[in-house]
Amino acid sequence: MEMESFNALIEKSIVNNWDRDALTDFKGATLQYHDVARKIEKLHIMFENSGVKEGDKIALCGRNSACWAVAFLATLTYGAVAVPILHEFTAEQIHNIVNHSDAKLLFVGDVVATVIDATKMPGLEGIVYIPDYSLVVSRTEKLTYAREHLNEMFGKKFPKYFRKEHVHYRREQSGEEMALINYTSGTTGFSKGVMIPYRALWSNYDFAMNVIGKKVNAGDNVISILPMAHMYGMSFEFMFEFLHGCHIYYLTRVPSPAIIAQAFSEVKPAVIIAVPLVIEKIIRKKVFPKIQNNRMRLLLNMPLLNRKVNQKICDQVKNAFGGQFYEIIIGGAAFNQEVEQFLRRIEFPYTVGYGATECAPIICYADYQEFVPGSCGKPVVHMEVKINSADPENVPGEILARGMNVMLGYYKNDEATRNTIDKDGWYHTGDLGTMDADGNVFIKGRSKNMLLSANGQNIYPEEIEDKFNSMALVSESVVIQRGDKLVGLVHPDYDEAKNLHLTNEDIEAVMEQNRQELNEQMPAYSKISAIKIHEEEFEKTPKKSIKRYLYQDA
Repeated sequence: MEMESFNALIEKSIVNNWDRDALTDFKGATLQYHDVARKIEKLHIMFENSGVKEGDKIALCGRNSACWAVAFLATLTYGAVAVPILHEFTAEQIHNIVNHSDAKLLFVGDVVATVIDATKMPGLEGIVYIPDYSLVVSRTEKLTYAREHLNEMFGKKFPKYFRKEHVHYRREQSGEEMALINYTSGTTGFSKGVMIPYRALWSNYDFAMNVIGKKVNAGDNVISILPMAHMYGMSFEFMFEFLHGCHIYYLTRVPSPAIIAQAFSEVKPAVIIAVPLVIEKIIRKKVFPKIQNNRMRLLLNMPLLNRKVNQKICDQVKNAFGGQFYEIIIGGAAFNQEVEQFLRRIEFPYTVGYGATECAPIICYADYQEFVPGSCGKPVVHMEVKINSADPENVPGEILARGMNVMLGYYKNDEATRNTIDKDGWYHTGDLGTMDADGNVFIKGRSKNMLLSANGQNIYPEEIEDKFNSMALVSESVVIQRGDKLVGLVHPDYDEAKNLHLTNEDIEAVMEQNRQELNEQMPAYSKISAIKIHEEEFEKTPKKSIKRYLYQDA
């Protein structure tokens, strides 16, 4: 299929879905597609008058919201380069990214507005408040004037009223033109700015159209849980749905499992995109308690009833997620084995994909009906994947990817680009995996997380942690190396301990028992020598993976 202009697709969707609902802040206001077009037009007037030129950078930092989405669309359709910044970053990280990206304007959400310091970002011409596009800081008279006279200017431009035929957006010059710079979540310390070209945005959209375009229709509802400033949320909870005429609901506050559960039951999304953490929490809190009583256990052990009971449980789990979705697509981190086995047993429609910011993000995927348990699907349309190993089916090697989704490189960092994309165009993911004869990819861990035992054995801490996380009172864990020994850092489930009236000594005793049970399942070289209790939750990247580097010396 021939590549279309991405900005032309934005224009087409707005015109074709003019009177449909487009973006809703859950429990707040709704914008229809024509409202989005009107706001884009007003932002273009502001950009024009603040001296923003095609190719200039515009940064956005705030929680997901309808107004965030509009500012992003306005940036692309104007011909500027968007720099989405995760709102969980610290003020210092935000200043660094704004300065490093050479951003001219910065859009900020209500919380971010209170933590940043404009004097640390001297290159900005203005800071715009996302909820109402008012100016927090203006450094040019033109910008101040434009904001104060915006409605008047808009009225002059469209004297009768604003209609479909007024919607004309700049087309990108080629697929190689840069659309956005996305700074990685920074698991290894300092972030890198990934330059995403228009071809990668189009190619990710084309992939989504191919795999779920017929299962999701214009007018269908979806929920945006993942940050839009992250490529996974951006591509599959925003861009695809917006271009397809869907109605996107934003959970604008930091979504607790209770709010997420409520949103699922009210919005009833047509497809669900999530990280494992969200799915695991809802299942552990909403589903497991109902089925872990003796009567259920008895019924599940009767082969004749087993199927019917599983079917009933499956319906319950589906209802916990709104009951209307085609499938749940999970990505971003490894899935807990216990939860995954449970979902397989009840024949729940879920699948696990694999991607990276550098591929905007998709690399592998399979529909839930073809999905092989434990895998993360097969290479997607427009992409090829190979395993850097002499025996890719049995011996893990680095996963390499090549094709339309691959980034242009890292912004102002040629060395990092050369170290990541080789001369033949293969992107080196830093992940280790195997690939079976049918092309299913199995991830074996991050190569940079891999530990080496004293006798040269490879140890993948994720595999040990996965078993650990299913044990009594374990909320989350990190396995680290101390000399030639492995230590398990554990954050206990204090809510559960409180319900059982356990003291700290009791918790330690339970953990010691867990350690012994775990070691029975482990080869000699990956046994845990000691457990350390970690009272706080571990710090996580916005993708919800634990920042391991913080705990290496714990």
